[in-house]
Amino acid sequence: MILTVLTTTDARAKAEALARGAVEARVAACAQISGPVTSVYHWDGKVETAEEWQVVFKTTEARYPALETHLLAAHDYDTPEIVATPAVRVSADYAAWVERETTPVP
Repeated sequence: MILTVLTTTDARAKAEALARGAVEARVAACAQISGPVTSVYHWDGKVETAEEWQVVFKTTEARYPALETHLLAAHDYDTPEIVATPAVRVSADYAAWVERETTPVP
């Protein structure tokens, strides 16, 4: 199964580093960066507003644990957003490409 995995960070350079690191580690086949986006959230008992950059990774269900581990190690937030959503329908060629690109190279 193909998953899209979302995270956010507070700078474009950090988003690019997270994306590049995940693709280089083969825990994601690709990543798209969007932003800036405005995030509104509760933190330390108050409502905060921040400008963030969103990164969407494409990976497989099998490689998700490695992607999550990678993001937790590479991310500088105390509690980074890491949300995985299954792709309900995916073209066969694209699914095969994601599978190929996330297979570790011996």
